[in-house]
Amino acid sequence: MKVTLGLLQHACSAKPAENLKKTLALAEQAAKKGAKIICTQELFRSQYFCQAENHDYFKLAEPIPGPSAEAFQKIAKKYKTVIVASLFEKRASGLYHNTAVIIDADGSLLGIYRKMHIPDDPLYYEKFYFTPGDTGFKAWQTKYGKIGVLVCWDQWYPEGARLTALQGAEIIFYPTAIGWHPSEKTEYGVNQHGAWETIQRAHAVANGCYVAVTNRIGVETPEGGDGIEFWGQSFIAGTSGQILKKASVDQEEILLQEIDLEKVDVTRTHWPFLRDRRIDAYGDLTKRFRD
Repeated sequence: MKVTLGLLQHACSAKPAENLKKTLALAEQAAKKGAKIICTQELFRSQYFCQAENHDYFKLAEPIPGPSAEAFQKIAKKYKTVIVASLFEKRASGLYHNTAVIIDADGSLLGIYRKMHIPDDPLYYEKFYFTPGDTGFKAWQTKYGKIGVLVCWDQWYPEGARLTALQGAEIIFYPTAIGWHPSEKTEYGVNQHGAWETIQRAHAVANGCYVAVTNRIGVETPEGGDGIEFWGQSFIAGTSGQILKKASVDQEEILLQEIDLEKVDVTRTHWPFLRDRRIDAYGDLTKRFRD
């Protein structure tokens, strides 16, 4: 089965309503151009607010189901397309998640994935805002294939990709917001981006599946200072980890790519990593560290 993926890469303003309107418009454009599975970038409704610990930013969160999810459901139903949308979820007072909604081509809400790995690094203070996910790693059968969804920091963990693939995911989507600290870009920039791209391509190799990554662009300084320079370069990797298509560093783009899901079975049959796993020997993975 062949299906066209659509990744929505763009900059974000300080106005949530404006960002939602833009992303909905891009999703509609992608659908009109033939995209059957569309994925937003991480937390597209706002600038990346986790650059500071500020209680005011909790006002950006919304319930699921809620206004944003419902807006995407309408587009999914109208154009018969699957949509993955990344939202700041208010589950209850004092309980918030970084959550992706998965919407099928009939407009139904198939489910949600709550980001499992939560970073706490300079300008990425996500532990202040997000409770670690409790959905586990999941895959959903959509009209156009079985997909899994992980979010940003999850992309560094082979365990998350593996457990998602073991549920039959043919494509793993990674809504993302990652970039350079401008002061570090000259010294570390090439290696940082290279590591990010390489490890996700490796997930495609190790699991014989497609990997699709949507990242934002632009420099965002919601708290002043140098802020973060997001590096864009959204990409789609094939079942052998090859780059099928990659977006630019700094341009708004709808990245479209047709993929053939039959290649998942072919790859997994010829490179039978799942067959040869030594599941009897992996018990120590559940330990923090083996002393």
